[in-house]
Amino acid sequence: MTERLVSHLRYAALAVPNFEQERSFFSTYWGLTEVHAEEGLSYFAAEGSSEPFILRLRDDEKRIDLVGFAVEGRDDIHALADKLRAEDVQFVHEPQELDGFSGGYGFRVFDGDGRVLEFSTGYQTREARKIREREPIPAKLSHVVFNSANLAQSAQWYIDHLDFSISDSLIRPDGVDMMHFMRCNATHHSLAIAQGPHHSLHHLSFEMRGIEEWMRGAGKILRSGARMIWGPGRHNAGDNTFAYFLSPAGNTIEYTTELAVLDEDTWSPHRLNIKEVSNQDQWGTAQEMSELIARESFNDIDKGLFVAPPV
Repeated sequence: MTERLVSHLRYAALAVPNFEQERSFFSTYWGLTEVHAEEGLSYFAAEGSSEPFILRLRDDEKRIDLVGFAVEGRDDIHALADKLRAEDVQFVHEPQELDGFSGGYGFRVFDGDGRVLEFSTGYQTREARKIREREPIPAKLSHVVFNSANLAQSAQWYIDHLDFSISDSLIRPDGVDMMHFMRCNATHHSLAIAQGPHHSLHHLSFEMRGIEEWMRGAGKILRSGARMIWGPGRHNAGDNTFAYFLSPAGNTIEYTTELAVLDEDTWSPHRLNIKEVSNQDQWGTAQEMSELIARESFNDIDKGLFVAPPV
């Protein structure tokens, strides 16, 4: 089994031009808890997660600010930083005490496409609680998906530098790769990368307690007036349920549950043909994936590449 220095996904941070509207949506409808706020900056936690926050919103031009991953301890932080430095990865800042909300110790780098990644340890955690039966709120952040104009190059960066592994791939009928599902632990994927027309956010996925809570959550979001762009259904890759919506800022966000946990010693990646409907949705309850649906998640070109966010 691969020994990795990155332990798990912590949070996603987005900048949005309609900050107050997006902030209200995630707290009022999506089911996250605002745990800290400053001028033009808001941090949201999931009640089922001990992470101090899983989503950060910032008032600015639309972009991915950064994605945060956890590392077990300071020795591992320095080992990872030394590795990345030796591999000529571009740093935003070196390992240091982090002075933002929840603190910790860590560093930031640009990935191969120019997105900012943070690796941290020693941050303050919060007390998680069990999500109640039929409570339609997220338990945690499940995964982050990027669009890339060069899928192979983008995915290889995470393999080479962070020791991520490909769990499964979606392919076209002619065998061309369309999407890689990537893991940093036994969970099927905490990161996925899709072939798109440009670099951008594809979607953020939030895990629910179970099927009942997932369905009730989807109904709640539909009643809020948000548009479901795909679902409800059940993917083949990862075996997880899906219901995709558009946030007020035009970002795709997903409710999911039951994402597969793998035996990494025995798992072999699958290459799944996107034209086989059961590979898109095992249940057949969601509309068949089409170019129109796919286009919804191409999103706006990320203008934050190789530009560090101010916080």
